[in-house]
Amino acid sequence: MDIALADAFARYLHVLAVIVWMGHNWANVVSRPRYRRVLPADPPEAIREVFVAAARREHGFFRYASLVALATGLFMLWDRGLLVDALRLRGAAAPIGIGMWLGLVMVVNLWFVLWPHQKKVLGFVAAPVDERLRCTRITFVSSRTNTILSIPAIFFMVMGAHGAALF
Repeated sequence: MDIALADAFARYLHVLAVIVWMGHNWANVVSRPRYRRVLPADPPEAIREVFVAAARREHGFFRYASLVALATGLFMLWDRGLLVDALRLRGAAAPIGIGMWLGLVMVVNLWFVLWPHQKKVLGFVAAPVDERLRCTRITFVSSRTNTILSIPAIFFMVMGAHGAALF
């Protein structure tokens, strides 16, 4: 595959993955603007299997979108020879590097903080009710953290590509 075609495909996947991932975060903020210490109602046994499958698909789709966004972003930086400078926050790659580091923090937060607790909240992993309720606060704060970090992450990624001369 021609490298220009690979770059265009990576860019398309990157933007699509960011929209899915960040869109899910922002939809969560709009649908639940405040923290409420409640658990999702367990669905009736007749539809439990369908509910669990749909919830796993939704959460899996947005979790894996975060990995696609990270991988394609790293690929594009590597392809342009900017990965090391972005990692070290040097020169014109510093703005996109800040965006990249924020994105990396968000991916780590999603996979190692939010998701392990969300599995308990949703009942994918057995846990007592008091543990599930404790996890609701952790998932709320973790999700909001990613939503808030998405604002500067997107700003610096766009600035890195379209305004690096300002830095």
